[in-house]
Amino acid sequence: MTMSTEVQSQAKRVSNLTFPEPNLALPENSARALLTHSLIQARRLLTRWARDPSTMIQALLYPALMLIMFRVVLGNSISAATGTPAIFGQVPMIALVGAMFGSIVSAVGLKAERNSGLLSRFYTTPTHRASGLLGRMIAEAVRVLVTTLVIVAAGLALGFEFTQGIPSGIALVLLPIVFGIGFAVMVTFLATVAGDAPLVEVVSIFCTLLMFFNAGFVPVLAYPTWLQPLVAAQPMSVAVGAMRNLALGGPIMTPVLQTLAWSIGLVVVFLYPAIRGYRKASASG
Repeated sequence: MTMSTEVQSQAKRVSNLTFPEPNLALPENSARALLTHSLIQARRLLTRWARDPSTMIQALLYPALMLIMFRVVLGNSISAATGTPAIFGQVPMIALVGAMFGSIVSAVGLKAERNSGLLSRFYTTPTHRASGLLGRMIAEAVRVLVTTLVIVAAGLALGFEFTQGIPSGIALVLLPIVFGIGFAVMVTFLATVAGDAPLVEVVSIFCTLLMFFNAGFVPVLAYPTWLQPLVAAQPMSVAVGAMRNLALGGPIMTPVLQTLAWSIGLVVVFLYPAIRGYRKASASG
């Protein structure tokens, strides 16, 4: 059989094939499309983050090293001054810091996607318009969960314990996710409207201040009297208090509700602006 005869025979076999009609096409604005497309976007982001060394260092290695540093440098001094092992405040604090700084890195990446035109290319595809933002929040939740588990594992090696049982331990791990989603919605809004202004980068300065002025760094009573009400009421302090009590024991209802109030408040305030900003960045990129 010559080459031309073989090609003709193969083409004939292909022409005789019958392909089924597409049956997986989803209405663009359907709930099923939103879920499916959001999961695809979340997987895309998680894959990209996993392959980016700087993101992995910022999300996993940096918080773990920070925890070890605080434990070695300040742990014994704080424990001696308060009578409570400092690790029970440091693990929650570093978990929250990891959630915040990871969201900042993600927001910087979002700005890069907008500037490169990637968001606008997604906008022209037949996908649910809300899937980009929802998929990003799903990816953020997964990232915060992984970061928290790494921090808790490092804390266990340094003396951290779950003394209140498994349900409290699960609640402790989930609380940074709630906190992180509220923060992620805010920085996503800033990333979509910042343009060339370094708004997201400025947030990192604010986060550093929160890290050094909260109840996980040193007890509230260690701060100047005039500053104590602000330190006690700021979002990291109430979240640290809730997580510390979930691990060590103590009242949890009030600090948990305060943490939920801060997180839900951030979502309520910034979700609609974030949706509008994300849509505008996608349509005009």
